[in-house]
Amino acid sequence: MARSLLSRGVDAITVKLVQTGCDAVADDLVRHRELSGGARCYEDELGLTSPQIFKFPASPELAARLEGRKVDLRRILMCIQACAAHHAVVLVEAAGGLAVPLTDDLLTIDFAARQKWPMILVTSGRLGSINHTLLSLEAAKRRRMKIAGVVYNWSPDADPVIDADTPHSIRTFMTRLGVDAPLIRVPELTQAGDIDFSPFFA
Repeated sequence: MARSLLSRGVDAITVKLVQTGCDAVADDLVRHRELSGGARCYEDELGLTSPQIFKFPASPELAARLEGRKVDLRRILMCIQACAAHHAVVLVEAAGGLAVPLTDDLLTIDFAARQKWPMILVTSGRLGSINHTLLSLEAAKRRRMKIAGVVYNWSPDADPVIDADTPHSIRTFMTRLGVDAPLIRVPELTQAGDIDFSPFFA
């Protein structure tokens, strides 16, 4: 998505809300830069794009607790605001899903809803994902979040019958919820080529 925006002249940057399961450098951000065709940027070097990193691969709340720390929500917001001051679009990737605890009394979705961030939900045709997708859309709608769109990822684990039917089911449910937002299919990355994600940002 960042690559698509950058190739169309939109100054975009990605931020990992919280990174668990690594030390010092956020592995996901390294992959982000590879996929978007860019090197590490100034904000990466300052730690603004990975404001919270924990070693244990678990929910942010648990990973932080195991280190005797707490997720610093103020630092996260400060870093994202600093990125937003210099870039037209900041893509914030969550950690583990919408209902993952950031603290002992705050879920990721509630944190995002408080900031009034539009949500782009990423899903696939893997078995069980339609349940997660529909519950996530419903939870976002209940919190009055702006749903900017849905990304339907190719998955090697998806059954072809389910993979063909799931986007239709998601669109039907979105209509039922009154969500007027695009659904964009993403093929296998090696065959993806140039995908236009601009409808999400219209």
